[in-house]
Formats: sequence, structure tokens, C-alpha cells
Amino acid sequence: MDHIFTNPYLNVALRSLAVYFFILIAIRLTGKKELSQMNTTDVVLILLISNAVQNAMVGANTGLSGGLVAAAVLFTANYIIKKTLFKNKKLRDLISEHPEVLIHNGTLNCAILDKQGISNDELKEAMREHGVENFADVKLAMLEIDGNISIIAGDSKNLTQTYHKRRRVHKTLGSIN
Repeated sequence: MDHIFTNPYLNVALRSLAVYFFILIAIRLTGKKELSQMNTTDVVLILLISNAVQNAMVGANTGLSGGLVAAAVLFTANYIIKKTLFKNKKLRDLISEHPEVLIHNGTLNCAILDKQGISNDELKEAMREHGVENFADVKLAMLEIDGNISIIAGDSKNLTQTYHKRRRVHKTLGSIN
């Protein structure tokens, strides 16, 4: 691709688009939890990725003009994709995540927790942020499309689910008593 196009700005634009779509797909494959719950290793990863793909986008055009063209292409591509997703439900369903139920009436959805890689500590932290102490007191916990966990508290006496003294041990969550 380096020498396919003689116009250096077209070359930068196409390289930038390729990197943009690669990163978009990579983020989609890693899951929505990663979007809002970044830790130190995630920040380091983002910094290293930005450094790693810089040359892939601008190639030999490392001057101001190459950087500005790359930035303009990225902003434009992002704008077009957001507008297209807003108007096209099929494409939005393909690319975008959907909210997922983590807890319903005090019962943990272990399959979704496993799939999303949400630990017991992360779930309890979200519950504490919403003023809820026990799983049994959660009417609904949702992993939202932006990666945040929303909690709706309920009165554990009024929940329809029956609770057993012994809960099953979950490989990701450990004991969930």
C-alpha cells in the first residue's frame, strides 16, 4: 500500500482509515466492559497502540501535514460512522453492543458475568456505588452499552426469587454468598 498511490495525502488517508477500522473491530471484540472500566494496564495499552499505529497511518509523511490529514480522516470517519449507525439499525446491531442483565431479582447471571469478564469485586463495587450491600437486594443490574453497570435496588423481602443458604461456586466470581 506504500507505493500504490502516488498522492501522499491519499496514502495517509487510506492508511488512517485502515487503522481506524482495525481499532474499531479490536475494541468491539474485546467487549464493552473495557470501555468504561480502564485500569493502569488499559491506559498503557492505549498509549502503546497509539504509538504503534502512528507510523502505520502516516508512513513516510511524518510532518505536520501528514498528521493533520490523518487526524482529519479519523474525525471524518468517526462522524460518518456515528451518523450511519444512528440511521441504520441493522448495522448498529452488528457493530454496537446491547445492554445485558447481570442480576435479576437477586439472582446472578453467571453466564453473562463470565462472558463479560466481570469479577465479584467489580460487581460489588458497582453495587456499593448504588448503595446496595447484598446481591439479594438487587432487583436489576445491567451492563450498559457504554460499559457501566447500572443497579436498581429492590427490597429483598419483596423479590420473587427464593434464596438458598448455599450458592453455587462460580469460577470467575468464586463464592457468591
